[in-house]
Amino acid sequence: MGKSHRVRRMAAAIVLSVIGLVGMGPSQVAATEDLKGKFELLKGEPSMHERGKVKLFEFADFYCPHCHHFEEAGLPMLQKEFGNKLDATMVGFPVFQNKLPTPFDMYEQAKMMGKGKEMKQVLFRTIHTDKMTGVLDRSIREVLIKEVGLDPKAFEEGLASGKPAKVFEEGRRWGERIKVQSTPTLLLDGNIKIEGNNMSTENIITVIRSILDADAKK
Repeated sequence: MGKSHRVRRMAAAIVLSVIGLVGMGPSQVAATEDLKGKFELLKGEPSMHERGKVKLFEFADFYCPHCHHFEEAGLPMLQKEFGNKLDATMVGFPVFQNKLPTPFDMYEQAKMMGKGKEMKQVLFRTIHTDKMTGVLDRSIREVLIKEVGLDPKAFEEGLASGKPAKVFEEGRRWGERIKVQSTPTLLLDGNIKIEGNNMSTENIITVIRSILDADAKK
């Protein structure tokens, strides 16, 4: 093989590498050493990052008092700090045994009907403030469904379809895959996990801000 032929092959390889890098979408960009704060980078999970925005997945149990506290105090602080640069979604992950999955199914059905945030707030309040920890039967559900502005008949039909339960189960399996040990646990952009002693609001803000700052430098 001549020298000029080898040079052409090397040049072609470099071009292909550059094309490959250019073609990498935001979801393929991994977290870098620029990130600050305390977190775990899950190397087996793909990044879901979009430039200028952080996707926050909160693995939470409606029966967990710490999750209720995060709903009332932690999450509002994060939303105030970052506004529309933060996209927060709860993923149901039960850690309390012998509890019916009804609140999780209700939340997923409400999300499908565009009222997930409102139903989430109502369910946490009902369980922890109103101390209604028993069975959320149909009559109780109707009151809550109407409170968030949804049609009870359509809502119950959605529950009966089994679709909310399926989504809930998928979320639970996701939490098991990334080894969620306690609730609430946060997953930022699909592969940056914050849990346990690292769940201080100060640390969460530090990590999120560093992600956004890294975007600004690009």
